[in-house]
Amino acid sequence: MAKTNSFCWGYSALLFLCLVGFFSTPAKAALKTYQFDVQVKNVSRLCHSKPIVTVNGMFPGPTVYAREGDTLLVNVTNHAQYNMSIHWHGLKQYRNGWADGPAYITQCPIKTGHSYTYNITITGQRGTLWWHAHIFWLRATVYGAIVILPKQGTGFPFLQPYKEANIVLGEWWNNDVEEVVKQGNKLGMPPNMSDAHTINGKPGPLFPCSEKHTYALEVEQGKTYLLRIINAALNDELFFAIAGHNLTVVEIDAVYTKPFTSQAILIAPGQTTNVLVQANQAAGRYFMAARPFMDAPVSIDNKTATGILQYKGIPNTVQPVLPQLPALNNTAFALSFNAKLRSLNTAQFPASVPLKVDRHLFYTIGLGINQCTTCLNGTQLTASLNNITFVMPKIGLLQAHYFNTKGVFTTDFPDRPATPFNYTGAPLTANLGTKLGTRLSKLAFNSTVELVLQDTNLLTVESHPFHLHGYNFFVVGTGVGNFDPKKDSAKYNLVDPPERNTIGVPTGGWVALRFRADNPGVWFMHCHLELHTSWGLKTAFVVENGKDSDHSVLPPPTDLPPC
Repeated sequence: MAKTNSFCWGYSALLFLCLVGFFSTPAKAALKTYQFDVQVKNVSRLCHSKPIVTVNGMFPGPTVYAREGDTLLVNVTNHAQYNMSIHWHGLKQYRNGWADGPAYITQCPIKTGHSYTYNITITGQRGTLWWHAHIFWLRATVYGAIVILPKQGTGFPFLQPYKEANIVLGEWWNNDVEEVVKQGNKLGMPPNMSDAHTINGKPGPLFPCSEKHTYALEVEQGKTYLLRIINAALNDELFFAIAGHNLTVVEIDAVYTKPFTSQAILIAPGQTTNVLVQANQAAGRYFMAARPFMDAPVSIDNKTATGILQYKGIPNTVQPVLPQLPALNNTAFALSFNAKLRSLNTAQFPASVPLKVDRHLFYTIGLGINQCTTCLNGTQLTASLNNITFVMPKIGLLQAHYFNTKGVFTTDFPDRPATPFNYTGAPLTANLGTKLGTRLSKLAFNSTVELVLQDTNLLTVESHPFHLHGYNFFVVGTGVGNFDPKKDSAKYNLVDPPERNTIGVPTGGWVALRFRADNPGVWFMHCHLELHTSWGLKTAFVVENGKDSDHSVLPPPTDLPPC
């Protein structure tokens, strides 16, 4: 737990007291320390009990509270049988990739019986982010929220809420997730899909044995609440709605937005969305619900997780009302919702979009089939960027870069595919082999980058949420079909595009991202569908050092886990 404001990661009933504690402390940056004990605990859901990996025996794990400008010291001690690393999703970690967390990218994992302290300074960020395991599929149960409050004396650029709550969406498997993955790998096929979705670790009463495993949020009539919504699911984009109540979007991925109101939101794995909810309906009980979005011919867990928004004084015997969620394949809602997202772009919170581009990158996203001598079918499904399936190294890429260790990776990842084709035409089902390699792209310090991610119909089109470590980016354009450099770039939004760290590439479409490469180090970029990441849909950028030590990668900490 945290030694500063240690009660703050407790239960939501204490959240208001916690916020009062934060807003009344002196106006200076603080050092906050947390102890994360990675340990196995038996948990029951859906009439099944099984051991799961947790932090501090909690599922989901503890919320990390901080204020913009604070320094976090999170000591992670691994008591579980698996190697472990923790990623602080969305924190920029300026010059300090050693604290970013992805195993074999910025560190080797923390072995059983060992510890590592993540030293994180929060600079120029405030809002909702999250942390999760970044090795194997362990983030199925090892995850939690990060709440960064504004600097002392700085309020929100929207109506001050009466109270707030975290809504962390996830997935649940009745069987051991690592065993499920092993079985899928043996077949060279996707593992069995999850058995339920969850809200704060609880599937809700639409599932068997789940009446007691239902999240409930008590509200008072006429009050406004801030919900910090996180999609911690492994493989599913999710719709979320509350029956009878509109959601006003005010922030995405810890960046304020121009507020807009919607009956439902769409949130991809890795993304966060803050919404305001007014308790202005007839006093009663209302279901909040989360269910997948999938507009491609791909099998998914289409079950609905539910929690309850309960007005104060209403007995539990009152039957809740279910919200109208968009249909599973409602592409129109998905495109319309994402089109409404705009950065706030005020003097206090500007959208500093790069207008001049030094480096143009075009990456195609594809599925494929490679030979596999250990798979029962003799082949395995795979995934690639520019037809290159990423091979994980045996030591951390950041160490290899910092110490100039040869033979670990190359910096010849192509800026565009070797052979252009009709990316989103008829499904391509022949010549689906990919090239293998630990190939990275090198970026000059402080250069401006435009990256277009293009979905393809290799096997099938599909939506892919991509996450870039160490950076936010501006989503300057998006569309369906093949990207046209002349026509589509003319329609870019360079004034107030959404700024985020994770973006959904639309099914059979593209997104254009811009960022300034001002954070030196090695930064992972990957699909946040865990299935596709494990198939190789990932790469990394090597961002070169600047001209002096203040713009160069910091030296590694003394307790960095050995390889």
